[in-house]
Amino acid sequence: MSVISAHQTLNIKQFSILPSSTSISHSSSMFSPNSSFSSSTNSLSTKFFQEKRSSSVVRVSSSSSSTVGFSESISEILGDVSIFTAAGESVMIKDLWDQDEGVAVVALLRHFGCPCCWELASTLKESKSRFDSAGVKLIAVGVGTPDKARILAERLPFPMDSLYADPDRKAYDVLGLYYGFGRTFFNPASASVFSRSEALRKAVKNYTIKATPDDRSSVLQQGGIFVFKGKQLLYARKDEGTGDHAPLEEIFNVCCSPVA
Repeated sequence: MSVISAHQTLNIKQFSILPSSTSISHSSSMFSPNSSFSSSTNSLSTKFFQEKRSSSVVRVSSSSSSTVGFSESISEILGDVSIFTAAGESVMIKDLWDQDEGVAVVALLRHFGCPCCWELASTLKESKSRFDSAGVKLIAVGVGTPDKARILAERLPFPMDSLYADPDRKAYDVLGLYYGFGRTFFNPASASVFSRSEALRKAVKNYTIKATPDDRSSVLQQGGIFVFKGKQLLYARKDEGTGDHAPLEEIFNVCCSPVA
């Protein structure tokens, strides 16, 4: 069965752009429940996140995937997009997995300097062996140049052979991922990050602001996760705000479900 999922993401100003003077130790300690940062974000959550969050998961056959906003040829369109390996080599997305029967999870991070994306990357890394054993290719793409990708790969750490850079956000545009100030800083979906404060704190242990793209407008980009089997889109989840990531167990279930 094919799955197309529409969902939300998270947006919090402090998680997107840290002051240039922020130290690694400070960036980690600011997620402590007793820190002034935690108190201020809890205050923000009370003010901005009281409205009811809406979300929907739509399960449809592959033939009706276009009814939820994706063309049946989305894989071919995306496949023609060129991005970069973390080592700096140009590569076409269609060359990253078997376009006939290969299963791939394509996780698009917001940008390499987003602390919440370091948490997502950490979760992906911890799950990689499980995807590998199921024959699923795990692909993480982030906004920024290859040198920014290498900062995340080296400091988190994260396997460089699974990490790619999209400095011009071409893949994000093709997939219609959300972008903007409101979605980045004030979306109700962002509240979910407060339930993962411990995981977030661990993920940013070696965080540095230097991983942030030089083009600071890039920090307004939202991400998402997509699952393909060959050229067929099985699952699509657009993040609506900063840090509201798809559950990896849900992704794994999609990868291992028979395709109609």
